[in-house]
Amino acid sequence: MNAALQGSLLAPFAGALLVLLVPEKLKARITLVVSLVTAGLALGVVREVMRDGVVHERAGGWGAPLGIDLAADGLSAIHLLMTAVVGLLLSLYAFYYFRSYDDGRKARARSLFWPFWLMLWGSMHALFLSGDLFNLYVVLELIGLAAIGLVILTGSREVLGAGMRYLMVAMAGSMSYLLGVVLLYGMYGTLDLGSLNALAEANPLTRAACVVMTVGLLMKTAVFPLHFWLPPAHASATAPVSALLSALVVKGSFYILLRLWFGVFADVVTPAMGWLLGAMGAGAILWGSYQALRQARLKMLIAHSTVAQLGYLMFLFPIVAGAMDAGGAYQLEAAKGTVYHVLSHALAKASLFLSAGLVMTAAGSDRLRDMRGLAERLPLTIFTMALAGVSLMGLPPSGGFIAKWLIAHAVLGSGQWWWIVFVVGGGLLTAGYMFLMLRSAFLERQDGDPDLPGRVSPAMEYAALALALAGVLIGIRAAGLLDIMMIGNPFGFTGGGL
Repeated sequence: MNAALQGSLLAPFAGALLVLLVPEKLKARITLVVSLVTAGLALGVVREVMRDGVVHERAGGWGAPLGIDLAADGLSAIHLLMTAVVGLLLSLYAFYYFRSYDDGRKARARSLFWPFWLMLWGSMHALFLSGDLFNLYVVLELIGLAAIGLVILTGSREVLGAGMRYLMVAMAGSMSYLLGVVLLYGMYGTLDLGSLNALAEANPLTRAACVVMTVGLLMKTAVFPLHFWLPPAHASATAPVSALLSALVVKGSFYILLRLWFGVFADVVTPAMGWLLGAMGAGAILWGSYQALRQARLKMLIAHSTVAQLGYLMFLFPIVAGAMDAGGAYQLEAAKGTVYHVLSHALAKASLFLSAGLVMTAAGSDRLRDMRGLAERLPLTIFTMALAGVSLMGLPPSGGFIAKWLIAHAVLGSGQWWWIVFVVGGGLLTAGYMFLMLRSAFLERQDGDPDLPGRVSPAMEYAALALALAGVLIGIRAAGLLDIMMIGNPFGFTGGGL
């Protein structure tokens, strides 16, 4: 029995159940302890992968196809590392953030946040460790339900509307994905990823399964033009929830998409399909950046920035699909850059949303015009936002720079030079809305401006700063993380990394 692997699944789910049963005053403390344990176990799995290579576990002693196989390779390890760092620091931030939620709806929101968050964390771990398409569907549904529950915590009309829109899109995406699962099972009689990687053939039904599953997962990832649910949900939720949605939740469905396109559908996808996804990525960068530049509210600006940044993930697919006769070396380089962007974006965007929560606490509003004078009042928070922006813009030595450099080199090397216009242009547009956001904080307050009423906890500031620093440090330590990512050869397999 692999204790770390099974424990990383059981600890957050058991913690969620425990938090539901204990008195209110203990919920936050228990969640913080469970977060420490869960992050430690996840890092334990990463260490085992680094030491032993791909780690397998048969849950309950029954393996595939009758039972559930759990496995962790380099791609799983990078995602577990991401959830461990973001999850632990976010739990620390939320511990102090929800202290002011002490009456009425706010007290109820505080009480429900902890079990929903732990259920979401456990579901993310289950997704990264599962090797069966139906199990992936189940945990994807759990992630969606927990995320929607977190969005509507406060119960206001705004969040209920955003939550309902999110629910409708999540259901449509799930049904589309499940239809593809049914088609694959009908053809091949198994849902195990490793078996499907070896059995799948380039026939019309397999291609139909590829299309419907890809569409469903793109809806959940909020890729343009299927992103319409994301900005309202992210902007109306509480700061810790917005950080979770942008940093982690949308990455779960994209993780499955990576597994499918590099495994089951490796010989099925066509250049036209790849070009279409690349065009969606280009549209996301342009539209998301344009909308971010137009926003008057900080959280809406950051939410539209998420739409734009997710566009970079799509440039992988024209290369994977063999467009312009892209070689395997460029496929691999694009995959490395894309996953590195997943990691760097998670750290930077979580830091930005947590910083936005600090701004709202200090200014009583998230309107950019109300941020005047905050550079003097909250210098550490404004510095944190600038540091997170360094990674989003792709400036050295940040993780965002490494990711965008690898993506840019891959699209040029594969002969698809036109995507570089959007890679570079997206960085310039990111600089535009980041400078617009920071400019407000450095303006002097004027007569008639309301007082800055709130004070923030230093621990919350340090949690946001730690995430921004991590986004820069992973650029400095990129070689080691890229080596971990390649354990088990998750991108070059024919029989599967799982």
